[in-house]
Amino acid sequence: MIIKSAQLETVCGITSTFPKNICPEFAFAGKSNVGKSSLINGLMNRKSLARTSSQPGKTQTVNFYLVNDQIYFVDLPGYGYAKVSVEVKEKWGKMIERYLKSSQMLKGVFLLVDIRHEPSVNDKTMYDWIVYNGYHPVVIATKLDKINRSQVQKQVKLLRSGLGMEKEEILIPFSAQTKQGRDEIWELMESLM
Repeated sequence: MIIKSAQLETVCGITSTFPKNICPEFAFAGKSNVGKSSLINGLMNRKSLARTSSQPGKTQTVNFYLVNDQIYFVDLPGYGYAKVSVEVKEKWGKMIERYLKSSQMLKGVFLLVDIRHEPSVNDKTMYDWIVYNGYHPVVIATKLDKINRSQVQKQVKLLRSGLGMEKEEILIPFSAQTKQGRDEIWELMESLM
């Protein structure tokens, strides 16, 4: 897809009411340091619209990015590393759940996991939880450029079995550096719209 415009349109905190959008929405979930902002920026062809940070846990809101006035990228709060209380993490969890259950326009949920590591307990919990909420998560294996090409198949297999993915479920390796996987993700989103 050719990106003509992209902007952060709505930011929702714990008590906010989510917007009733009329364009398709795609949600992005993942651990705090997995590269969500880098993926979103890569898909939008922007350097820093979604703010990346050296400090994990920066996204503490649900952020709606409008792309080409026809599709929303919804950046969900990262889980796992953020230095916040259990109480705040629970509120984030409820906020994410409220979004997943209330969005009328949600067409797909992308779960980002680091290709270099076995899925964490949090990754597995999030995967199962997305499935429980009625979605088939598409797994994006980030940081592809950090491993040798010869390791890719082994790591993909490790992720698939660690998350308990079915054969037909989709996993796309992605590199923010080389943009490998970007076109595949866009094709998938276009097919789901």
